[in-house]
Formats: sequence, structure tokens, C-alpha cells
Amino acid sequence: MTKSGRRTRNPFTYGDLVAGESFTDREAELALLQSDILNGQNIAVIAPRRYGKSSLVRAALRDLTGQGVLVVEVDLMTTPTKERLAGKLAKSINDDIAPIVFKAKEHLKLFQSLRVAPVVTVDPTGSFGFTFSASRDEADLNDTLEHLFELPATIAADTGREVVVFFDEFQEVTEIDPRLPALMRSVFQRQQHVSHVYAGSKRHMMHRLFNDQNEPFFRSAKTIELGRIPEPLFKLFIRAQFDRTDRGVTDGVLDRLLAITRGHPYATQELAYALWDEVPEGWSASADDLDHAIEAVLHAENAHFTLVWERATRPQKLLLQALAEEAGKPFSAPYRDRHGLPSTSHIQRALRPLVDAELLAREGEGDYGFAEPFLREWILAHVS
Repeated sequence: MTKSGRRTRNPFTYGDLVAGESFTDREAELALLQSDILNGQNIAVIAPRRYGKSSLVRAALRDLTGQGVLVVEVDLMTTPTKERLAGKLAKSINDDIAPIVFKAKEHLKLFQSLRVAPVVTVDPTGSFGFTFSASRDEADLNDTLEHLFELPATIAADTGREVVVFFDEFQEVTEIDPRLPALMRSVFQRQQHVSHVYAGSKRHMMHRLFNDQNEPFFRSAKTIELGRIPEPLFKLFIRAQFDRTDRGVTDGVLDRLLAITRGHPYATQELAYALWDEVPEGWSASADDLDHAIEAVLHAENAHFTLVWERATRPQKLLLQALAEEAGKPFSAPYRDRHGLPSTSHIQRALRPLVDAELLAREGEGDYGFAEPFLREWILAHVS
């Protein structure tokens, strides 16, 4: 409890977008991203799920908005069709840009020239919604999308303001329509004073979109890849969060926590959150507190990991158990002999889906370890 009698809020955040004091050190990436955007550079931000790429981009855009930059944002994970994409794009332009540069309700005129006119609705809060009919001719819909893609550049030219268009989970673009990247690229390559930021979590798809010479977006954006946060930086962050809420944490507890999460942004915040909840105000976190925190996290993740285990084939289960006991080279004969693993061909077939699902990851020449946070601890606690 604080002096005012209010309960101190847990200073760690996971599961949602992270901002403010909960945003962990990404200062170098943040500064680079903001500089590139202000210089008109198109950027592809690539990172596995739960590495904080969306939080990073939004932190950069939040600061730039304060400097007068206009921002349009669409999460392609929420737009499985071109009609939904058009609706989300129109809403972001209407909500986030138009009110800044147009008088009240005049911004709706922006959408009057579209070949497919949207159905505009207003909810009780006064927020506009845009719906595009799925029954219209595809050529009309493509023309409508093309004009919506052009609007940010038109507004930038008319107002003299810099504009950023941010597409989150951009790899989904080919699921919406395989021909959509070509349409988008044909528009974007002509735009001045507009930066495009593409964030994606499926690395192989993002690399193909931007690095395959047969793709429309080939070499159209600078690539920024996010890795784990260095453990010394995370250590300073966790200690500072405990200190500012009148709690302590020893080096030994911090080192053990980070040995488990290895700087994974989501996992570290999740375990630190659970640890903080174990420690009363004015006390310091102990080894027992960390044990209880690990139990709490594994309990929370139990349904997910149980499903992973049930879906795994027998060779995959053997491989997961082996890597839980010893990260290493599962293709080498000594390693396979030590852990009773099948032939290299069986290991190859077992390994590929686990890597594609981001449960395991290559960590060196022939070395593999766990990419999914806490899966190793769950296997050791429940099935080994």
C-alpha cells in the first residue's frame, strides 16, 4: 500500500502492448527507428512473437506524433479480406489524420470519390465505422483500395506534414490476396513525405517479402531485426522496477530469473510480474519467492503446454525431453546416443515443425534450444 492507502500497482506488464515505465530498454532500436522514419525511410521490423516489435513501433510513433508527424495504422491480423482492410484503413485515416487537418465532418468528403462508397456508421461514443460491401466487382474494390493507399500521400502534400503508414503483422498481406503486395508497391513507390513501417512476426515470410527478388517489395525497405534484450540491461530494469515500488531483489535471484528467460521480453516481464506479486512492500525477493513465481507461471501456461505436448509426435517428444535436459546438437551421434534419440532423418522430420512453430530455435552451428518461454521448465516439471 502507498502512503495514500492505495495498493501499489505491479510495475511489470505482459500480454498487452507495453508503454511508459513498463517499456523495457530498446533505446538504440527506438532512436534508430525514429531517425529512419524522419528521414523518409521505409522500414521492415521483424521479430518473433512476443518480442515487443509492436510496442517498439508504437513507442516511436507516439514520440513522433508529438512532433507533428501524422500516423495511419492497420493491423493486418484483423483484416482477413480486402473489404475489411479497406474499412480499417478508412477508419484510421478518418480517426487519426483527418480530424487534425480538416474541420469537423469535412474529412468525410475524402471518401466520396471512392469507386466503392463505404457505409459509414456512428457508434454511441461518436466514433465512425466504415464498411465496404463484399458483393462489389473486384476491379472496383482494387481501385478503391488504391485510392485509400494514395490518401496519406495526398494529405501529406496538401498539409506539408510528414505521414507514417504502419502495417502490423504485414506477412498476412499475402493471405488477404496474393496480388495485393504488387498493388500496394505500385502506389507506395511513388509517395513522397510518407514513410511505411511493416512489422511482422513470421520471419521466413517477412524475409521472403522483402529479400526475394521476385517479390514486389524486394529491397523496398530497410530491415530491423529485434533480438532478445541483453540480460545486463534487463537486470537493471527489473531492479529499478522493484526499487521504485519499495521492494528489493538480490543479484542471485535476478541472475536465476534471467537464466530461465534469457532476455526474452515477454517471458521476463511475465516471470518478474509473478515474482513481484510474491514480495510484500518493504521486503526483498528470496529464492523461495522465485520458486513460487515459477510455479505460478507454469500453472498459467499449463493448458497451452499440455496441448503442445499432446499434439507432438513420439520423436518430437523424445527430442523436446532431450533438449530440456541438455541443449546441444541433436544430429550428432554422441548426443543421440546419450538421449536415446532416433536417426538423423527422424530428428530432421521432428525438428522442422517445432522450429516453424517457434518452440525450438537454432542457436549455433548444429545447436538447438528452446524458443518458447518456460516450455523447458514445464517439461522438466511435468513429463521428464
